[in-house]
Amino acid sequence: MDELGALGDWIEPLRKLRGRCEDARVLIELAEEEGGDAELEAEKLLESTEDALRGLELRKMLSGKDDERNAIVSIHAGAGGTDSQDWAQMLLRMYLAWAERRGLEVEMMDAQPGEEAGLKSATFLVRGAYAFGHMRAETGVHRLVRLSPFDAAHRRHTSFASVAAYPEIDDSSEIEIRDADLKLDFFRASGPGGQHVNKSSTAVRITHVPTGIVVSCQEERSQFRNRENAMKVLRSKLYAMREQERRKEQEEAHGEKMEIAWGSQIRSYVLHPYQMVKDVRTSVERSDVERVLDGDIDEFIEAYLKQTE
Repeated sequence: MDELGALGDWIEPLRKLRGRCEDARVLIELAEEEGGDAELEAEKLLESTEDALRGLELRKMLSGKDDERNAIVSIHAGAGGTDSQDWAQMLLRMYLAWAERRGLEVEMMDAQPGEEAGLKSATFLVRGAYAFGHMRAETGVHRLVRLSPFDAAHRRHTSFASVAAYPEIDDSSEIEIRDADLKLDFFRASGPGGQHVNKSSTAVRITHVPTGIVVSCQEERSQFRNRENAMKVLRSKLYAMREQERRKEQEEAHGEKMEIAWGSQIRSYVLHPYQMVKDVRTSVERSDVERVLDGDIDEFIEAYLKQTE
């Protein structure tokens, strides 16, 4: 029944699209004979049909194993000191704005403030349809070139920050985590958060000893909630690691060599001496940098999904 329902979810939109195409054909023939209102009506129907087709194309691209899941996203400042930490915060604002545009819910899980400004790292959960399917397109290193607001000489600086997206994995997953493999540390949260946050050891750091993975959460006032969120992040990272190992085994078995670019540069954002955002994977370029930084990144995401489909 589940499979039948899933197929039905595809068949009905395709039937409607076919009907739109037939209606458009009739209107075009009528417009060629009469013009006027028939021509305008045909143009409107064609535009709406193209929008519906693009929607189905995007849905087909988001048909990966975990694409429907929520996404856990981590941002880490790279080389570049304060400039990179400020860049990490700019990326966080960009993704929060993108999620708001799409009607997705965001829950902050951890944020480590920078020494002077910005963020050393941040982790957040994006809830909503195909959140991971979209956010996996953002995994990699993001590069910023600008005149530094933190340089007294106002010189041009290059900053880097990495982004990693993981599918949210629930407790019923086959990922098993033994208590004996965990090392837990509790500490006071840093940065703003009020008297309770700063004076109580509510922040949690969990180290998974066998893999060396370390996760921390400090955004909640409750130690229990922070531990729960940290376990959620750890479970998702272990799941992603296992899936990566499976892909590697499949590639070796089939004699294939595919790039797994967790740490490679994917996009450059240039604010000086000219303005340009370029995705190095797809060659998509935009000159309206401010709009991109305000969350208008769907064009980059969709181009990547088309390329990797």
